[in-house]
Amino acid sequence: MQRYNILWADDEIDLLKPHIMFLNKKGYDITGVNSGADAIEQCEQNNFDVIFLDENMPGMTGIETLSQIKQMRPNVPVIMITKSEEEHIMEEAIGAKIEDYLIKPINPNQILLSVKKILDKKRIVSEKTNQSYQQDFQKISMAFFDDMDHNDWIDIYKKLVYWDLEINDTENKSMMEVLEMQRTEANVNFTKFIKDNYKDWISSHESHRPVLSHELMKEKVFTELDNEGPVFFIVIDNLRLDQWKILEPLISDYFNVDEEFNYFSILPTTTAYARNAIFSGMLPSDMEKHDEDIWVGDDEEGGKNNHEGEFLNRQLKRRRINIKASYNKVIHVSQGKHILDNIHNLLNNKLNVIVYNFVDMLSHARTDTEMIRELAPDEPAYRSLTHSWFTHSPLLETLKILASKKAKVIISTDHGTVRCKRPYKIIGDRNTNTNLRYKQGKNLSYDKKNVLVADDPASFSLPRINVSTSYVFATEDYFFAYPNNYNHYVKYYKDTFQHGGISLEEMIIPCINLSAK
Repeated sequence: MQRYNILWADDEIDLLKPHIMFLNKKGYDITGVNSGADAIEQCEQNNFDVIFLDENMPGMTGIETLSQIKQMRPNVPVIMITKSEEEHIMEEAIGAKIEDYLIKPINPNQILLSVKKILDKKRIVSEKTNQSYQQDFQKISMAFFDDMDHNDWIDIYKKLVYWDLEINDTENKSMMEVLEMQRTEANVNFTKFIKDNYKDWISSHESHRPVLSHELMKEKVFTELDNEGPVFFIVIDNLRLDQWKILEPLISDYFNVDEEFNYFSILPTTTAYARNAIFSGMLPSDMEKHDEDIWVGDDEEGGKNNHEGEFLNRQLKRRRINIKASYNKVIHVSQGKHILDNIHNLLNNKLNVIVYNFVDMLSHARTDTEMIRELAPDEPAYRSLTHSWFTHSPLLETLKILASKKAKVIISTDHGTVRCKRPYKIIGDRNTNTNLRYKQGKNLSYDKKNVLVADDPASFSLPRINVSTSYVFATEDYFFAYPNNYNHYVKYYKDTFQHGGISLEEMIIPCINLSAK
């Protein structure tokens, strides 16, 4: 077992010999000094894993000593020990970034707990996390044999995300490979579940099915309009549940999470279909039929999401919701800053919809840009980039202002993404769409194993461009690749984050209801 070196500065160090002997037996080597000046000298000459500082030493006080030590050894953890309970001393010590604060008289176990919390925390957390996941592993695996409904699948996915984040925070991440295998198994079974139930969901209004994309605003946004104050519905494109979880602590400084709800994206899990469904309140085939003038299909040129604001206005009118509303899309930082500068005007509206496209852009940049791919080789790194963006984004600044104004905020997304690892050969004509997770066209040729086929698009509430049009959805972590130039294509797209198909990551997505603190 590793032995740690501890520096202990106290003007009554000789009286602390019993405590020092206790720590020696527990595997810690103690260097004792009786003044702040001696402590600084020791820090100049030696490396220590942790430092104990008595706050009330003659000559140089503990706070003064702490300041000099932090300049010299900024990363060494310091535990302040004091007889005083005065608040200003505590605040000075905390402001100087101490790790712990103990008040005399102290007992050996109290000291040991503080040291373990600092020096052995990673090891202890790793061991306990791995133990706990091993216990939950069996429960999750057994659940796959049950007759699960959509709520059960939401619970399973939330557990997998929880363990992903927990294991990633451990020191050696030794259980990550096991978790990856279980996540793969989960997606295999989730695909079967979707194949068995999706068409019924589309044609049914029964309570046994999940909320789908086209129902999100009716169920979770319009219900908030009766309350006082403005409502801000913020859609962060492509935001997976795990990405939300790493943003949540930043947002929780300003908002209470009143509800974390998970709904299901429609198929295809793409911006063109799922996000248009959110704002129109309709399924794709109905959009094509009733809003033909603003619906842009896969067979047409031009952006697929240029009419979201109009879809929203028509939905409000159709539902007889007569309010002052705005629609705003942020693709560039300058647009985010414009919203920030204009926030006081938006507060006069009852409903403000803000679409943030950054995460979607990040997934595409990761595919197309070697440097971004190097920065985000896997899910934890992808989450880290999302966290970094959000920390420095105008969106966070906007949320701070909305919290101060007690505005109601709902954050959601249109679909998630899955890291694609396995190619799947498909052949289509030149009019077949380019998405890697679903194909729409005529005379598509493919192996029917491990895909979901919509030979009758109407039964999936999808537009039919011509009589022989069909849709094919990739499942699990597959991505479609053409036989022509196959090896180059596979190398380029393998391990990229894509959407459009069927996976837990793409289909089960968060909607968070926030109220200002």
